[in-house]
Amino acid sequence: MEIDWQKKAETYKEHYLSDLKDLVAIESVRDDSKKSTDAPLGPGPAEALNKYLDIAKRDGFKVKNLDNLVGYVEYGEGDETLAILAHADVMPAGNGWDTDPFTLTEKDGNVYGRGTSDDKGPGLAAYYGLKLIKELGLKLNKKIRFIIGTDEESEWTGMTHYFDVEPAPTLGFSPDAEFPLINGEKGNASFTINTAGTNGEEDRLVSFDSGLRENMVPRDATATIETSNNEELVVRFTKFLDELPVTGDVSISGDGVDLHVIGKAAHGMEPKNGINAGTYLALFLQQATRLGGDADRYINFIANRLHDDSRVYKLGLTYTDDIMGDLTMNVGVMKFQTGESGKIILNFRYPKGMDDQTILTKLETFGETEDFTVTEGRTMVPHYVSLEDPIVKTLMTVYRNQTGDHQAQPEVVGGGTYGRLMERGVAFGALFPHTTDSMHQANEFQPINDLIQALSIYAESIYELAK
Repeated sequence: MEIDWQKKAETYKEHYLSDLKDLVAIESVRDDSKKSTDAPLGPGPAEALNKYLDIAKRDGFKVKNLDNLVGYVEYGEGDETLAILAHADVMPAGNGWDTDPFTLTEKDGNVYGRGTSDDKGPGLAAYYGLKLIKELGLKLNKKIRFIIGTDEESEWTGMTHYFDVEPAPTLGFSPDAEFPLINGEKGNASFTINTAGTNGEEDRLVSFDSGLRENMVPRDATATIETSNNEELVVRFTKFLDELPVTGDVSISGDGVDLHVIGKAAHGMEPKNGINAGTYLALFLQQATRLGGDADRYINFIANRLHDDSRVYKLGLTYTDDIMGDLTMNVGVMKFQTGESGKIILNFRYPKGMDDQTILTKLETFGETEDFTVTEGRTMVPHYVSLEDPIVKTLMTVYRNQTGDHQAQPEVVGGGTYGRLMERGVAFGALFPHTTDSMHQANEFQPINDLIQALSIYAESIYELAK
């Protein structure tokens, strides 16, 4: 049977956008402070998961909820399982939006809202691709599971739970990245630098706060400084903002001088795409204040060793692999409170040939001289699927035929997707090469036509992999 996949996909546009509106309206940010028995990662992720499952039940699919951590939609039968791994959680919205981040807003052919690009828009497009196949009654010889995780942007608790209690899929893809196809993902490791919170006797760092998540370039940074000359600090800060690629504001309060720097948020897999407000604020404080104690060491370490150095020259960790590219570092979270403690969370994306223990050892070496300790968080090793694997060849063929881009080649990226949880797992869309990447940023968006074309590509891809 000859199928015009794009034409069929267009018929779903209205219903797809209606369901996307409902999903975007759910502020599905993981929030452990609000967790409960029914919402182990907070109410938002559980609500978004159940919205997905309600949509699938409405459409006549078999569904299963695994402890409000993860769930799946199932279709077809077979000895092998093709999995599509998406996530219902989103990053915190942050500041700088022109629209309500949790109201789907259509403008100039685009839809704006948190999750439109990462990952509610693409995930729902993949679900609708499966829905299209079901409603056409196409015969498949594999079981299909559309699996929805609830904390991909943090610890992967939900999807890890799935792989703990359900059989591993044979192969699959995650609609949580970009086209044409990602067959390799760098390793991913985070490290927390911990300091005490002492100050000196001249200027004092009362507080420093920047960053929402380790895998997100901080857009905003604030600090409060006690100094004997408030007016001089204000003048120097205003000049600093005029000379560097950041904006901000300053005010004097009862606690001292309150400084605010505004940079540009971006996905932590490529820090060069953002402007790190926190490291710029540390650079200013190093130049304009006379701090002491832990506060001085804290600010100097950020300014001297971390600022504007995503390739990690200053820490002596520069490394490049011919296939997987550069090791990168994102300075994701920076917090200091006088009299209490300070911390910096660094997120590294590393290619094969590098490992987390080498990074940890190097950081610990600096800790010995800078008087800080280091703890390692979750680590994922590099992942690679051969260009000769049938899943790579099949998905590339579908993409090339539907887009006409016959020069497109698979890529290796720094981002980490659920695809790496499967030995034969890849990331596949939905960001097209011609579309601006707005993931993890204010005013996140996707063109409507891109999302419907992705729906078409996903439908044919599922069919070709499972027929």
